[in-house]
Amino acid sequence: MPKPLVDVDRVKAPAFCLADELSPFTSAWHAHRKHQLLYSAQGALHLEVERAQWLLPPQRAAWLRSGTRHRVRVSQPVSLRTVYLEPRLVRLPPEGECRVFIVEPLAREMLLYSTRWGPERPLREPLADSFFGTLAHLLSEWTSQGQEWRLPRARTPELERAMAFTLKHLGEPISFEDAARAARLSGRTLSRRFEEEAQTTWRRFLHDARMLRAMELLAEEGARVTQTAYAVGFESLAAFTHAFHAFTGERPRDFRRRVSPGRSAAIR
Repeated sequence: MPKPLVDVDRVKAPAFCLADELSPFTSAWHAHRKHQLLYSAQGALHLEVERAQWLLPPQRAAWLRSGTRHRVRVSQPVSLRTVYLEPRLVRLPPEGECRVFIVEPLAREMLLYSTRWGPERPLREPLADSFFGTLAHLLSEWTSQGQEWRLPRARTPELERAMAFTLKHLGEPISFEDAARAARLSGRTLSRRFEEEAQTTWRRFLHDARMLRAMELLAEEGARVTQTAYAVGFESLAAFTHAFHAFTGERPRDFRRRVSPGRSAAIR
């Protein structure tokens, strides 16, 4: 991880934006005193909180409540834009500690334009205060249709081993029995752990993980739909297309065109 140049918790401005060009890394678990809006203008960002994890490709952003412990992981170059807001500015904060939402055109333009005001901005600046105040008011509308494109996180070492094994072998024809052996549990016990800890099944976890991985691969430059289908364990392009459309609401080809680096919105 690049050495932080800004200690955001020491910035006195009530609201500001950081623009970061990130190389592959995994951050430590941390939290901030301000609310955050994370938006990947290019590349796919992994976001984790205590009990869930998301993938943020272009056109998707995340709201993080102040004080929420989280970490981010980058497996490809990412152009990250993060808006920090003092809690007092957000009168109607979104529910929960984290909300992931589709970035509509207005939200995208405002998030990109906010880079005009970095952490060095004056403490009081009428135009900046008005801009970030408007952005804060729009948050509840932007996040009202939060997406459930996420994976649960494990709370015990055994389930963590099963999840890690599954994520490592997404492109292979793995079985539930393989995951149970990796977790060093019986199949019955592992099934119960998924239901109790993650509120899902292993098969659902595998399917969702494959879809999120496919979204990450399709966001890379030069991505090919057929290669992506094989890379996440599908032997049939038709089956992959059907599963991807059911999960995201759009065909893989359309998703790739929308989020490919060559077509991303200009970085301000």
